Amino acid sequence: MRIQRPERMSHRGIISQAVVYAVGGVRAFYSDHFVLPLPEGHRFPMAKYSGLRQRILDNGILPRTALHEAPAASWDDLRLVHTPAYVDAVATGTVAPDIQRRIGFPWTPGMVERSRRSVGATIAATQAALDDGLAANLAGGTHHAFADRGEGYCVFNDVAVAARVLLRDSALSRVAIVDCDVHQGNGTAAIFHHDPSVFTFSMHGATNFPFRKEESDLDIALPDGTGDDAYLTLLETHLAQVLDSHQPECVYYLAGADPYEGDRLGKLKLTIAGLRRRDDIVLQRCHALGIPTVITMSGGYAYDIDAIVTIHAATIEVAARLSGVLPCPSRSAC
Repeated sequence: MRIQRPERMSHRGIISQAVVYAVGGVRAFYSDHFVLPLPEGHRFPMAKYSGLRQRILDNGILPRTALHEAPAASWDDLRLVHTPAYVDAVATGTVAPDIQRRIGFPWTPGMVERSRRSVGATIAATQAALDDGLAANLAGGTHHAFADRGEGYCVFNDVAVAARVLLRDSALSRVAIVDCDVHQGNGTAAIFHHDPSVFTFSMHGATNFPFRKEESDLDIALPDGTGDDAYLTLLETHLAQVLDSHQPECVYYLAGADPYEGDRLGKLKLTIAGLRRRDDIVLQRCHALGIPTVITMSGGYAYDIDAIVTIHAATIEVAARLSGVLPCPSRSAC
């Protein structure tokens, strides 16, 4: 049975603001118009975010009314996960040079605003998922951010903050994070290492960044060249075990596009069809169990940005079909 929206909701933070949106279908929250200024030639593919929102509209995956501008996460909510010293350094532009290098983005006011909006999108999507069953942040999945620092293109850890807001403000007590980005969610693993209310599950490349891995509750480290069949078999088996053993009341799904065979940082060789099947496995399993699920896009670094957009758009399409926004092509597909 689908979990009903909790009666006890805080008036603090973003989660109370999300109730103004219309209920129904799949709501998605975007922040692509909050520009993160990057030096010329920077390899981070910022254009994928606006491209994804446009693809969703062009292909009729979601109606325009289902897309909402992301609110900014409050500083207090950020401090539920991140140390006051780190939050203050980001706010005031006093982030140490070595931390800026680890993040990979230069500090600018635009970086701060964009980062807060990306976290706010996941918080807002959490409330939407409690209302409707499925919701998405059209960015997010910034799982390399630790409590006291960012790294790997991640300033704040959006899923960690949203999970802490959820646990603070609702009657829920168990959360699972299903991380299918090609890189281990090291920041997330470290943040929740001693927190039994949050189960961290990461499927990632064994030889990929980060080269010093943290310990998740369940880590599945995959060899280079792992293809669709081996990956999907492992995912089905371990996802079932996680959901059965932890019995989460909400799931955060990091649907990275970077296990793709054309990704320059990936190494796992999954096809676009295999990644769509991955989304089917995760979202259908959670949907069948009535677990509210929050989708974040996480990584994607293919030279072909259109391929990244195609992979992410397919994730939202799977969610839209499960929610009834789009018709299912067959009974087995939903």
